[in-house]
Amino acid sequence: MNTKRLWKTIATVGILLLITIPLAFAQGQQEAEDNTISFAGSGGYPPFNYMNESGEVEGFDVDVAQAIADKLGMEMEYVTTAWDGIIEGLRARRYDGILGSMAITDEREERVDFSIPYYYSGAQVFVLKDSGIESVEELDSSHTIGLVTGTTFEQDAVDLGVQAKLYEDDNQTLLELINGRNDGVLTDRVVGLNAVTKMKGGENVTAIGSVLRAETMGIAFHEDDDDLRERVNAALQEMHDDGTLSEISAKWFNGEDITRK
Repeated sequence: MNTKRLWKTIATVGILLLITIPLAFAQGQQEAEDNTISFAGSGGYPPFNYMNESGEVEGFDVDVAQAIADKLGMEMEYVTTAWDGIIEGLRARRYDGILGSMAITDEREERVDFSIPYYYSGAQVFVLKDSGIESVEELDSSHTIGLVTGTTFEQDAVDLGVQAKLYEDDNQTLLELINGRNDGVLTDRVVGLNAVTKMKGGENVTAIGSVLRAETMGIAFHEDDDDLRERVNAALQEMHDDGTLSEISAKWFNGEDITRK
């Protein structure tokens, strides 16, 4: 082979490498992304999903998300984002699903598709023990109730006829109540009962009456992701049947099983 032909061959090989190496790298990245399932929550909803002292998200929802990923043989990524924009984030495909204690409602089902239920809870009013408020029937337009924006609790506040004060998460709503800036808080019963046992001043907070209404929680998916939703449904059903969900519930709720009606 003469020198001219040798350099021509080297140049050709070089060009092929420049083309194939990036393509192989991109393919490897794509395969890695295809094997990851991402779920979103607010990150401010203890004990379901919240930031621990190390700045990592943890909680019941996060453990459920990890168990689903394990069942599917996938890597799990948990994304935290503002609750009032979480559905739009899903519709923009910033994550694969919302696994953040989202109640299944007719209004939400017009924008997303839900999985089968993975736990059950209800809306509860909390007040200070020395507030003089002993029942929800005593609440009226003179009372200010804190709740998280973008939640189903906004309609509860309307139904009760109270003034609603909106916050980003329930750490803020309960802190404002404890500091005497609001008359009450409307939130999930389990969330409230768990939070007041851990917050400074929480011993002064109490739930009044029973739950206003029951809620069924599901995982929200993009309307075009039927295949993924069905695969997650199969994993969830298996977790119901084999006791995985009950075990995760027992871990976070002192042995109670909130995954069954």
